[in-house]
Amino acid sequence: MNKVIRSTAIGVSALALAFFSFPATAQAAQSAPAGALAKLSHATAASQLSNAGIGISSSGGCSNRNNPTCTSLDQVNSATIQGAITLKNASGCGLTVTGGTETGHASGTYSHWNGYKLDFSMTSCLTNYVTRNFTSIGGSKWQSGAGNIYYNEVNHWDVTFYNCGGC
Repeated sequence: MNKVIRSTAIGVSALALAFFSFPATAQAAQSAPAGALAKLSHATAASQLSNAGIGISSSGGCSNRNNPTCTSLDQVNSATIQGAITLKNASGCGLTVTGGTETGHASGTYSHWNGYKLDFSMTSCLTNYVTRNFTSIGGSKWQSGAGNIYYNEVNHWDVTFYNCGGC
């Protein structure tokens, strides 16, 4: 009986070793994109946006997440930052983030605080891109093909990134 248990344990261990050391499995794990809920620091997110040519503006000249006059990216979802980069590349528009994860926005699951939303400066380029390429869903809102929601709040675009927008 002890021999059967030992053989089974060795067989299971060998199977696990073969599975986890198979080259395709290891390669897939290394190249898999970060999940939508991977949280970024302000510095990391700001660097990624800057590298993509996207600006950040803060009315308070700060990035403190707990100050509503700051523009913070602390704890933003990686997919949200990738979504902003996808938007810039697809639209060809200059983008400036004016709102991020700082306190002072509406609450909810898909909120600024939880890392799903960014506000962008209102520009004619961005407005034309959104209204010409996305589907109007009423109430000054448009939905992209990827499912992200763009809300024209008169003085800025409030965008909910459920995903990276096809990155």
